[in-house]
Amino acid sequence: MSPVSRRVLQAVLYEAIAIAVVGPALGFAFDQPKASTFGLAVVLSTIALAWNYVFNWIFELWEARQAVPGRSFARRLAHGAGFEGGLVVILVPVMSLWLGISPAAAFVANLALLVFFFVYAIAFTWAFDRVFGLPASAAKNPGAADA
Repeated sequence: MSPVSRRVLQAVLYEAIAIAVVGPALGFAFDQPKASTFGLAVVLSTIALAWNYVFNWIFELWEARQAVPGRSFARRLAHGAGFEGGLVVILVPVMSLWLGISPAAAFVANLALLVFFFVYAIAFTWAFDRVFGLPASAAKNPGAADA
């Protein structure tokens, strides 16, 4: 699989699952109509999809220059923290405007999403790598499986 198609597939699968989970959770948490919170989940996921592509491209450029190949737990933690940290900065203003709440309240609301997505990002990328193999930037040998 080419690096571009791999990143696109990874991002689309990640966001499709996220919308299915986050849309109903937002409706419940904010006691708002499901159509509104589903719409918000789609907007948030669309933004996250673009960020996912850009972040993974940057991360793989960095990763390819590392002396030790592969994706250790520490590297996966760095990946999750970098992705989610950047996403919080982008999404807080969107949530604030959509829900009509202060940026501080949107930040607090985003913390629950941050916890969910931090764990989800690590688990998803591990599972994705197990199913589709490591990208060339992380493979010990081309096509090698990750531990």
